[in-house]
Amino acid sequence: MGLIQGLTEFLPVSSSGHLAIFQQLFGIETDTGVLFEVLLHLGTLIAVCIVFWRDFKNLVVHGVGLIVDACFNGWTFLMNKIKKENRRYRRLIKNAYRKFAALIIVTTIPTGVIGVVFSGLIEQASNTLIVPGVCLVITAIILLLVDGRPNGAKKAKATKYSDAALIGVAQGIATLPGISRSGSTIAACLFLGLDRSFAVKYSFLTSIPAILGANILELRHLGSSAVNGALILNYLVGMIVAGLVGFVCIKVMINVVKRAKYEYFAYYCAVIGVIAIFCYFFIR
Repeated sequence: MGLIQGLTEFLPVSSSGHLAIFQQLFGIETDTGVLFEVLLHLGTLIAVCIVFWRDFKNLVVHGVGLIVDACFNGWTFLMNKIKKENRRYRRLIKNAYRKFAALIIVTTIPTGVIGVVFSGLIEQASNTLIVPGVCLVITAIILLLVDGRPNGAKKAKATKYSDAALIGVAQGIATLPGISRSGSTIAACLFLGLDRSFAVKYSFLTSIPAILGANILELRHLGSSAVNGALILNYLVGMIVAGLVGFVCIKVMINVVKRAKYEYFAYYCAVIGVIAIFCYFFIR
């Protein structure tokens, strides 16, 4: 399962869909499923941070600075209103990384809303073969639509906040098993005219707060039985494998996006989706 997570998290083929299909077909139950899923995602998130370390570090620094200045401006607004003062506000967007951090924050908001509102539906969808199967076919259609699309020119400074919100909606929809998160977000970026290299960077970096937030919500359901010493080693193996394989797949995906070659991934998703649908009706 760590291998599946690492291979499919960053390639546009849906890791959640593959894990759901794998577990359903082979009857796999993880007694501490929430902890296991959190560790798998932690492994792939570490891979993202390593590959994009410079961008990740700068986004954290400038993102924190952005939040601090926004809070300062809020306090300044109150003082100006209450005490009739005329204090100066701090400039929030000072450079490209500040703008990039603001875009990721905007993207995370609709993703979080969709994830929270539809969490029950998403959990139920993972317990059957039909939903991941249909969603993988939808992913195939999305990839075929974006395949060969000309390169855009937008980077952080030219990207609108409305663009960021639409990318967040695409990422939120991708919480359904079978809808590829990387595929849908990169496709949204390209349709909105973003530069290909920036699109893949945006897609992977914006996954960090989204996946961390989802895992924090999942940890609420983590009971005392989840911390089972007999299984921790197995779970750590899954996490390490997911991280190592994910690191390689990020490098592969960067080249795929630059060359606009989604066609084969689309065919793959279509085949796996049809197989899952067939198994749902005839083999289960």
